[in-house]
Formats: sequence, structure tokens, C-alpha cells
Amino acid sequence: MSRKLPIFYSALLLTGVNLLLRLVGTSFQVYLSGRIGAAGIGLLQLTMSVGSLAMVAGMGGIRTATMYLTAEELGKGKARHVAPVLSACLLYSIAFSGAIAGALYHFAPWLADNWIGDIRIVDSLRLFAAFLPTVCLCGVMTGYFTAANRIGTLAAVEVAEQLCSMVITMGALAFWAGQDPGKACLCVVLGSSLGACLTLVCLVVLRLRERASTDARIPIRSRLFQTAFPLAIADDLRTGINTAENLMVPKRLALNTATADPLAAFGLVSGMVFPVIMFPAAILFGLNELLIPELARCSAAGSGKRIHHLVRKSLRVALVYGLACGGLLFLLADALCQSLYGSLDAAKFMRWYALLVPMLYCDSVTDAMTKGLGQQKVCVRYNILTSALDVAFLYILLPRYGMEGYFVSFLATHLLNFCLSLRRLLKITGQAIPFHIPALSASAMLFAIFAASFLAVPAQRAGAYLLILGCQLFLMKILTRADILWVMGLLRNG
Repeated sequence: MSRKLPIFYSALLLTGVNLLLRLVGTSFQVYLSGRIGAAGIGLLQLTMSVGSLAMVAGMGGIRTATMYLTAEELGKGKARHVAPVLSACLLYSIAFSGAIAGALYHFAPWLADNWIGDIRIVDSLRLFAAFLPTVCLCGVMTGYFTAANRIGTLAAVEVAEQLCSMVITMGALAFWAGQDPGKACLCVVLGSSLGACLTLVCLVVLRLRERASTDARIPIRSRLFQTAFPLAIADDLRTGINTAENLMVPKRLALNTATADPLAAFGLVSGMVFPVIMFPAAILFGLNELLIPELARCSAAGSGKRIHHLVRKSLRVALVYGLACGGLLFLLADALCQSLYGSLDAAKFMRWYALLVPMLYCDSVTDAMTKGLGQQKVCVRYNILTSALDVAFLYILLPRYGMEGYFVSFLATHLLNFCLSLRRLLKITGQAIPFHIPALSASAMLFAIFAASFLAVPAQRAGAYLLILGCQLFLMKILTRADILWVMGLLRNG
């Protein structure tokens, strides 16, 4: 078995892998936008929304459930119980994903015609259905390897999967798809599906080579259902409502007289702005991936001090990092859009959403920690509430205000979800965050943006922003000398 790493170095490794994978994905999105245009990107986003809904439904919450249950057994020192847990999770995944795959294959023509409005993507949906069980089984195996802290092994396999997917997709695009959005979507599905096949084979072989004990029998069914079902309901509802939103947005935008091309406007934000503003979040995704099993192990072992330490450090890291990235994205929006897309069409929207980056990044870390502490049912309630509100807001606001209404709905619902999740996290951990910390942090970010905007050169703007922001956070004691020494000590000991 591979040597296990402390959580900090595991997070660094996952961060590097996530950055690489996100860089490849963002570069591919830029390539596609230049090849099929904003309207084509909009169609691709709608198609992948339906595919994502099918994948989430087929997954049935099993990936996080596998991580959580495996981490619980390891936290109790009962490694022999991992085999029955993994077997139950695999059977669960086969049943769920098989049913959803059959339904998707059968209803693909109806979905293409009535949901997306373009019959060209029928083959893409059916190909996705054929490989759906494989993708879902990969979720089980990656959940296990994450909980077992086999991060080095998992990182290597994920890089191999991405390289495989990239080579197949780019080859199919170059030699077959041309500029046809329907064929481009089929190429994307084909590449990702064959990459998932490679991942599943590699992880199953590696698990079999562990020669783990399989003689233990434990009652796992009720624990699995209690963990996976709330996650499945939450994920299905959230993804289902998000898919409904994506399908509804172009239609409601068409009622706005100021929006000339609704599909292009939607593709501009969802396919061009969001990938860029969420690209830096790959730094945090490695941390998020490890927080769920780590907090589950700590909770099972009764390590309250460790939980408090992780919660405080993780929230502080997410806040400071989000402030830094949000301001940089705001100040460099024109330069980024010009260099990536060859135009400034998306720059205005990028500045809007850049101001929300600190909240979005903190929300992702908060969500991971609440799941790691067994609050899946609470997350279900919050996601249902905010997603339903989002649909209502979009339905009302889009015809009158266009993409400005889209932004208002995004801000209101994501802020509500973050406040509810953070309140729950602080309540169950017995911690508190004084109101002045987020207020002062937002003020520091806005002032640093204002001060740095007077510089004309993008590099000078970026450097000045980080310097001004860092000084303010240090003077306000949001970023302390102890934090800096802690980070330097971790790096020095690595």
C-alpha cells in the first residue's frame, strides 16, 4: 500500500492535480468557444446539464457515502470492516446507475427534442447512458481511495484519466467533428467516458492488490441508506433544479427585448465566465476533498480539538484566498477575456461575479465540512430551499432584467445557502465568527480594488492589489503573524 500523507501534504498533492485538471478543462473550454462560438457553447452547456443530471441521479450520493463510511471504520480502527462497506457501496451503485442509464437511453430522443430543442444530441445522450454505470462505479472507488488517504495513487490515476480523455476528445474533434456543436458534444462524451473506463480498471486492480481481509460481516445496509439517500435527494434536487434553470434561462431571456441572442448570452456567462472565476478554486478543492473523510474520522474518534482546529484554519484559508482571487479577477477581467477569448464581451460579467468569489470559495469549504460532520440531511433542506428560490427568481427576473436579473438571483440564493450552512457548521462545532470579520474583509477587498485600479499595467494592478489587501488584513488582525508562521513552518517541514 502506498505511503499515507498528512492532510496538509495530501491537500497540496490534490491541489496540484486539481490545478492541472482544471487548467486542461478551462483550456478546452476556451478552445471550444473559439471553434463553435458562444451559441454553440450554450448548446453544449444545456446538453451537459442533462448529462450531469443523469450522472448525479445514477451516483445516488454514493461517492460521498463511500468516503464517509470508510473513514468512519478507519477512524474506529476497524480496517477489516472496509471490505463489506465497499462491497455494499458497489452493489448500490450498480443498481442505481443501471436504472438511470436505461431511462436515459430510452428517453434520449424526447429529452433532446423537448428539453434541449436540438435533435442532434440524441447520440450524445445515448452514449452517455451506455457508460453511466462505469462513471458511477468510478465514484465509489475514488471515494474509497480518498477516505483511505491513498492520495498519491489517486492523483496519478486521475492525471492518466484526464490525459486519456483529452487525447481522445481532441483527436475526434480534429478529424471528425468540425464545427458542428452536436458532434463536438459527442466527442466530449466519448473522451470522458473512455477516460472513466481507464480509471475504473486501474483502481479496481489496485484495490485487489491490497489483499484486504474480507471475512468481516457487519450490518451496513441501514447505515449506507441513511448516509447515501439524503445525499442522493439533495444532489438530485439541486442538479435537477439547476438543469431546469439552465433549460429555462434561454427561453425566459428571449422575452427580454434587450437580449439579442439568448443562447449566446447564457453561453457567455455559464461557459466562459464561470470556468475562469472558478479556476482558482482548484486550490481549495484538494482541501475540500480531504475534509470530508478527515472530519468523519475525527468525529468517530471523538477528537473535538482537532475538529475545531480544522474548521478555524479551513475557513480562514478560504476567506483570505477568496479575497485575493476575487480582487485579481475583477482587476484583470479585460486582460483575461481578451487573451482567452479574443474579445471583451465577457469582461463585464466577469467583474460582477468576481466580487462574489470570497463567498463562493468559503461556501465550498463550509459545505465539505458540514458533510464531513454528518449533516447531510440538513444540507438537503438548504439546497431544496435555495434552489427553489433560484428558479422562482429567474422566472420572474429574466424577462424584465435579462442577465442582470440572472446575477441578482445568483447572488441572493448563494448568499442564503452560505449563511445557512455556515450557521449550522458553527452551531454543531460550538464556534463563533464575529460580524466584523466578514464586514472588514469585504471593505478591505473593495478598497484594494479601488486603489489598484488607478494603475494601467495589469501586472502592476495585481501586485498593488495583493500588497494593499495583505497589509489591510494584517492590520485588521484577520491575517495574523501566527498564520504566516504556520504556513512557513508547514512548507519548511515539507
